[in-house]
Amino acid sequence: MSWVDWIVLAFTLTVIIVYGLYKSRTTKNLDGYFLSNRSMPWYIVLLSIMGTQASAITFLSAPGQAFTDGMRFVQYYFGLPLAMIVICISFVPLFNKLKVYTAYEFLEQRFDIKTRTFTSLLFLLSRGLSTGISIYAPSIILSSLLGWDIFWTNIFMGGLLIVYTVSGGAKAVAYTQQLQLTIIIFGMVVCGYMMMHLLPKGIGFTDVLHMGGSNGKMNIITSGFSENGFKWKDKYNIISGLIGGFFLALSYFGTDQSQVGRYLTAKNDRESKLGLLMNGLVKVPMQFLILMLGVMLFAFYQFKQQPVFFNPAQEKKLLQSNEKEAALRIQQDFIRLNKQKQNVVTHWGNNVPHAKQQLKELNIQSDALRKEYKELIKKSNIGGDDNDTNYIFLRFVVDYLPAGLVGLLIAIIFLASWSSIAAALNALAACTVVDFHLRFNKKKNVDDHEKQCRAEYKISKWYTFFWGVFCIITAEFATGIGSLIEAVNVLGSLFYGVILGIFLVAFFLKKIKGNAVFYAAIISELLVILLFFLDKYEIIGLGFLWLNVVGALLVVIIAWIAQMLVVD
Repeated sequence: MSWVDWIVLAFTLTVIIVYGLYKSRTTKNLDGYFLSNRSMPWYIVLLSIMGTQASAITFLSAPGQAFTDGMRFVQYYFGLPLAMIVICISFVPLFNKLKVYTAYEFLEQRFDIKTRTFTSLLFLLSRGLSTGISIYAPSIILSSLLGWDIFWTNIFMGGLLIVYTVSGGAKAVAYTQQLQLTIIIFGMVVCGYMMMHLLPKGIGFTDVLHMGGSNGKMNIITSGFSENGFKWKDKYNIISGLIGGFFLALSYFGTDQSQVGRYLTAKNDRESKLGLLMNGLVKVPMQFLILMLGVMLFAFYQFKQQPVFFNPAQEKKLLQSNEKEAALRIQQDFIRLNKQKQNVVTHWGNNVPHAKQQLKELNIQSDALRKEYKELIKKSNIGGDDNDTNYIFLRFVVDYLPAGLVGLLIAIIFLASWSSIAAALNALAACTVVDFHLRFNKKKNVDDHEKQCRAEYKISKWYTFFWGVFCIITAEFATGIGSLIEAVNVLGSLFYGVILGIFLVAFFLKKIKGNAVFYAAIISELLVILLFFLDKYEIIGLGFLWLNVVGALLVVIIAWIAQMLVVD
């Protein structure tokens, strides 16, 4: 990066930190630190919800996902609007009426302490691990740009986030997310404009869509059916998106404290519901446009020299290994294919159908060479990640954007990371303090309420620090997990279905008591993990989105059977 980029990056991040600390002045108690004194208007709630969702992984990995696999990932979000309606009807009124700090407090009132504790523990485990992956995402940037070791980069990034989150609390998170999301949207629009601007004269957006479509990138709606019937293994299709995506969104927004904590900060029921409903309207189009950047990138590299592998650090390692000659051969073949593609698209307007077919055949050959190159990285035992999906968008930013814009786009990825991770750390600390520390700590100063509030405020900051350290440790083990946006969603699907099942029983099956749902949840979680490993080793075929459905239904069915067989 140039000195101009470093100035833009440093200035943008400094403004966010100062603004967050300025806005973080609040009552020094649990209500102030975790829920902003329940004072936020709906538009702040909306931006906070969206900011918590839209991590660095979204902006770093989603364009790469579309570049390699097409637009079909957008179907993952199709169940979200319906989930927002259900949450507004069932979840929000109850949480606000009970004035809870965490969603899991309700479970003790409905069932018992062990069900509340187990559910909160599932949340802490899933959110703690996924937040570690979210720290790893921006660390990739610094590691790639500066050549830093990823181990120390994770510590540096995580350290900044700990200071930022511990100092501010929920109010700093909410107000900085408002500013962060505004800058992020502006930056992504600029990035899309630059992609089109750098294309040759005469090539418009419709040409980009034709190039993407003829190469399978505009697969927005896929049925999931083949000549052999429905493919349960298929991760993204209209059916799994509507059903599995609905269950996942219902669990994430209805039972995950990182999101529940965002709309519990609202002034009242109406503000909470407005924020959630507007999120249901905005999220799908927003994700569509972010994925479209990946299709635009694909078209862009038909005219420009595409790297055979988008992670330069791994390329450098490979060229210093015993596989150097094989790597150079693949690179030369790839350059030759790129020149052929450029020749085809130069004459794009003369005979589009013929050009489409030629381009498709050349891209199939390019994909085969990229696959061969990745196999060399595995074979050479150089360490690191052999999947470059997370580097595709970043490589374009660094190679093609002018000075100043590179710094802005890097800042955007940092801001997205800070936005979601800060909210997650705040939620992790809230659950630890409310569901464990205060619930099981018998030493309370009931005589001096003000002193007790200060003590709780102080311990909340320490738990935020603890979870920050935990997430940094998790980030150190995130190398080599492939597409980050997919990894986070797979991880969530291991736990969200079971958590949702517990809440569904709590809301809709009033006759089922604590023991039945508790043991049903344990059995269901073990079965979901078993199904995941059976799928991973290809013993069965089941896309990860279906784990959310299976987990929720297992809890409901097993709890119902258990309640019939035993007296609670």
